Parts: sequence; C-alpha cells; structure tokens
Amino acid sequence: MRTFLLQTAAALMLVAAPAAGQDLASKATQIRDQALADSTAWNVVESLTTEVGPRPVGSPSMERARDWGVAKLRSLGFENVHVEAFTTSAWSRGSESAEVVGPWPQRLNILGLGNSSPTPTGGLTAPIVLFHTYREMLAQPPGSLAGRIAVVTERMTRTQDGSGYGGINANRTQGPTEAAKRGALAYLVRSLSTDDTRLPHAGSSTAAGIPAAALSTPDAELLEHMAARGQPVVVKLNLASSLNPAAPAWNVVGEIRGSATPEEIVLIGGHLDSWDPGTGAIDDGAGVAIGVAAARLAGQGRPKRTLRVVMWGSEEQSGSGAAYAAAHIAEISKMALVSESDSGAGLIWSISLPPGSDGAPPMKAFLGAIGPLKVIVSRTPPEEGGSDIRGLIDGGAPFVDFHQDVSRYFDLHHSADDTLDKIEPKELAQNVAVWASFLYTVANSDIDFRKAAKAAK
Repeated sequence: MRTFLLQTAAALMLVAAPAAGQDLASKATQIRDQALADSTAWNVVESLTTEVGPRPVGSPSMERARDWGVAKLRSLGFENVHVEAFTTSAWSRGSESAEVVGPWPQRLNILGLGNSSPTPTGGLTAPIVLFHTYREMLAQPPGSLAGRIAVVTERMTRTQDGSGYGGINANRTQGPTEAAKRGALAYLVRSLSTDDTRLPHAGSSTAAGIPAAALSTPDAELLEHMAARGQPVVVKLNLASSLNPAAPAWNVVGEIRGSATPEEIVLIGGHLDSWDPGTGAIDDGAGVAIGVAAARLAGQGRPKRTLRVVMWGSEEQSGSGAAYAAAHIAEISKMALVSESDSGAGLIWSISLPPGSDGAPPMKAFLGAIGPLKVIVSRTPPEEGGSDIRGLIDGGAPFVDFHQDVSRYFDLHHSADDTLDKIEPKELAQNVAVWASFLYTVANSDIDFRKAAKAAK
C-alpha cells in the first residue's frame, strides 16, 4: 500500500510540474499583453519630468524628486515605501562660457564636466593644443602641455549596443587628470555624443584640479578647422562651480511583499537623479518608469517572492549604489535577482540571462511569452548589470542584462535634448512588457540562479 501511495504521489508531481509551468507561461503572456496596453510607465516619466524636471544630486530639485518618488510609489499601491538617506560628493554647476579670442573670435558652446575645478575669477585665457585622438594626448610627455588648454576632438561611433560610448568614455572621465599630468591649464573634450547639434553633453570626470568642459560636436570641429590653419588659437574659458563633499542624498524604495517566501527579493530599479541641461527623461526617468510599471504589473495577485523597486539617488555623480549595497549587505544572499534599467526607452533587442538558466521551466515560460517582441536571447552571460547594482553583484547577487537599442540614445543623453518628447510610448511599453514578464516568472517560481550558474560550470 505504501509503495502504491508513493508511486501515486510521484505521478501527481510529474503532472503538476508541467501544469505549473503552463500556468506560469500563460500568466507571463497575459502580463506581456497588459503591459503593451498599459500607460503607467509613460504617466510616471511624464509626471517626473513635468513636476520635478532636472535632478542633480545635492540640489533642491533632488529633494523634490525624493518626495515625488515616495508619493508616486504609494499612489501606485507599493508597500513599505521609505527613504534611505546617505551622503555623497555633489558638484554643482555655476555660470559658464568659452570663446575663441584669437585669431578668429567666436563663441563656443560648452558644459562644465562634473568635478571640474572653477577657473580663476575673470576666467582663464591660453592657447590650445589640439589632439584628434585621446591616445595622441596620452603620448605627450609630462610638462609638455604647460601653459596651454588641451583639446581632444575624437569622434564617437554610433552603435546599437553602446560600445561606441564605452570605447571613448575615458576621454571624458580620465581626460582632465591626464591633461593635468602633462601640465595643461584646462581641458576641453568633444562631447561623448553622436549628434550634430550645438548642444554639448555633460558628464562626470575625475577631480583633476583643473577646469574641464565638454564642447558641442560642431564646436569641436570648428577648433579643428582653426588649428589646421597653423596659427595659435587662443581660448578664454570661464567656469564657476562648487563642490559639496558631503551632500545629503536618498534612495527611494517600495515593495510588493511576497506571499510564500517574502525574505527572497527580486529587485529592479533606475536612478532618480539626472544631469541638469535637460529634464532627465531618457536618463533615467525612463528607467525609473520602466521599473515601477513592470514591478506593479508583475506583482498582481501577490507574488511568492518580494518585488522591490529602488529609485537610486546619485548615479551620475556616484554614491547611491555603494550606499545601498552597504546598507543591505546582510540581504544579498536572499536576493534572487537584481536588475537595473538605465539605457533610455529604446526597444529591448537582446537579453543575457544568468548562466545556465535559459533551460529552466520559468525561463522557458518567460522566453515563450516575449517571443513576439522580437528579442534575441544572447548566449553570452550578463556582464554589466548597472552601476547602481554593482555592489550587489560583487556581493554575489545574480543579475541580467537587457540590452536596449541605443542607436539614438547618445544623441540625447546628458544634453538639453534629454526631454520627454524623445520617448516613443510604444517602445517604452515594449520595455515594460519584457521586464514585467520576466519579473513575474522569477517572483512566482523557485528558480535559483546561483545553483544554475554552478551547475553550468
């Protein structure tokens, strides 16, 4: 009799497993379709950019963004909504100008780089030395740029995956320090951008002790034409800025608590702060909106695991990810998955799942649901994750990469053109559909990405 009962139980389990997988797939598909018709993400990013606008860390607008985030999460039904305070270094922009004063006077369009030092009162005037590539400047010996303004005009390549940006990121982030090592009085860099407008692009750099700014792409080319004529080109630069080494900042958090294993966390987020020229729509209002809308849809009917949304408060100037990881180090072992959306609102075209997991029933259910959305499943494991979850990843949390089409993203980000009108609602909805289907399958299954990765080795 006992043998018969065991055999019956085993048979029932075999029947139940496929049925559970079918239910998961059916619900993931249903959520996908809901997301494609849902306006929550658009409403969130419209609200953020309209009611708050640009959100530099350390500014009064960032305080408004904090309060906006709390109110928005509560209004959308999230639980345990709270603010986690930390301090971080905050650079603030002041008045800025640049002009060629000889031999052919013309105004230049610039934006000071984060952590730039201010110029002396009254500005700084000096001849430029122009390099067409960053490597050309690095080849110069110490002291060779003394008394001059170093200018790097290397162009960025437009790519779907963002590798063009990664390839020259050091031009902005490390350029001022390398120029200072060679004696330069100041540093100007062609904006890390693929646009052709006179709108320069902001961004952080290392604190090098010299003034540093980004040139609009046409103005970088203007200096190339002037330098090619063989006469000394003299530029006057005026940058006023300030640095608060311990500015108040906040991560805003909301949850949909799990019903079966609430201690297990499925985390998604985007960064709430932004640079100041535009309204922070694509960088990263869109990511905040995608995370909020996707978690809300995935949390219908109370998931088994806890869904947690984080709006990180200082990604552009750094600090929020490290603060969050330090505050939640004891939870990392219980984080089933961590994720971040921070590449605008372009279509998701490729995804990288944790190693060894694509054949698991929950991931099969997810992949089946997103089949009509034309998303490629990469065989390459995830590599990036996102800067705000880097500390969690380093602590052992599994993560994913959902690659968005950023062909146009670098025309816009960190510039005055980063505004709501650049977001295509249907593309935003596709992002939500992919994320919501994924979050649902992870939060309503017992998939263990850590075990899958070990088994795949």
